[in-house]
Amino acid sequence: MARLPAVSGKEVIAALQRQGFVIKRQRGSHVTLYRSAAGRGWYVTVPVHTNQDIFPSVLLSIIRQSGMTREEFIALFGKG
Repeated sequence: MARLPAVSGKEVIAALQRQGFVIKRQRGSHVTLYRSAAGRGWYVTVPVHTNQDIFPSVLLSIIRQSGMTREEFIALFGKG
């Protein structure tokens, strides 16, 4: 199993937007993105804290929320 990349919240948001997610709202330091496809919708919440990488456990939660596999998500960054 491939290692999760060390990425910031801004990098995760940019990668999800390339996959068709759109920003629905921001509340404090958390951004909620949404994507719908094939009659199903996904909401993903991403923390955006200045100059900090997202913890691996939070990154796994984001992957689960997005409906992607771990490998698909890692491929978005080309880092690993």
